[in-house]
Amino acid sequence: MEGYWSLILYGIGGILATSVGLLVAFQEKLIYVPVVPGLTKSYPITPARLRLLYEDVWLRSSDGVRLHAWFIKLAPDCRGPTIVFFQENAGNIAHRLEMVRIMLQRLQCNVFMLSYRGYGASDGFPSQQGIINDSQAALDHLIQRTDIDKSRLVVFGRSLGGAVGTVLCKNNPDKIGALILENTFTSILDMAGVLLPFLRYFIGGSNSKGPKVLNRFVRSPWSTIDVVGQVKQPILLLSGLRDEMNFLMACIWTRGSLEAIAIGERYNSFWKKMYQRKMNDEIPARAIAIVSVFIHVDQAGNKFSPRSEDANI
Repeated sequence: MEGYWSLILYGIGGILATSVGLLVAFQEKLIYVPVVPGLTKSYPITPARLRLLYEDVWLRSSDGVRLHAWFIKLAPDCRGPTIVFFQENAGNIAHRLEMVRIMLQRLQCNVFMLSYRGYGASDGFPSQQGIINDSQAALDHLIQRTDIDKSRLVVFGRSLGGAVGTVLCKNNPDKIGALILENTFTSILDMAGVLLPFLRYFIGGSNSKGPKVLNRFVRSPWSTIDVVGQVKQPILLLSGLRDEMNFLMACIWTRGSLEAIAIGERYNSFWKKMYQRKMNDEIPARAIAIVSVFIHVDQAGNKFSPRSEDANI
């Protein structure tokens, strides 16, 4: 019997040791996937393929890394909202161009698309602090522009991009007008527990149980749930009910500063039944319509200027 328990303890120890080794060695490759298997790091298309008006923008992050972005305008003289778009963890900004094309047409806005370091044409290697620096460089660039309405900057983040956007909004409460999160996770720690259930007792976010001894080895925790309550801007959360992220989005909603959502309870009910699809599916027209109303809220948060087709949603 003693030998039996010894084998179990050795087995548990072996699992932990192997998990720690994999976590330390390969975590960035698991979190950040600039190159999707079967594709190349370069952009398969540019906005020109979709006949979009755009410019290539080259930036320097605060630590000197050279970054690339696309600034896509609805029209040369468009003074509508400008959406700062932060993508998911896999692929590059070219893979989101069709969605952006729909956003431009339906939302009557400009879109700024940043390639994180290590993604697309940007230099460097991705990391949490590095990408936080990159997002700040993107915002600083937009603040310096004279061809946009800087009082109407809206951050839109999908999955990992939501974590990036949440930190950026927290750090710049007076420069960004609103935040939109689509299927964003609570933290990488919670995601690890979801994707690797046998590690759930050893790794997890602030709401998880257990010793969480592996947390200290995670270099990119992206703990959105611990940051969202510090965001002062209006927040809109979009979640696909068939998506695995849905229950994590519910946690973010619960933790978030609901009193800071200037448009009130109307969106408290809309967000969680937005669409019966998964994150990678095309956002349906109803979701786009709600985003349209949201980004046309003024700085006071209580005055709408939706276009006629969106007035009755």
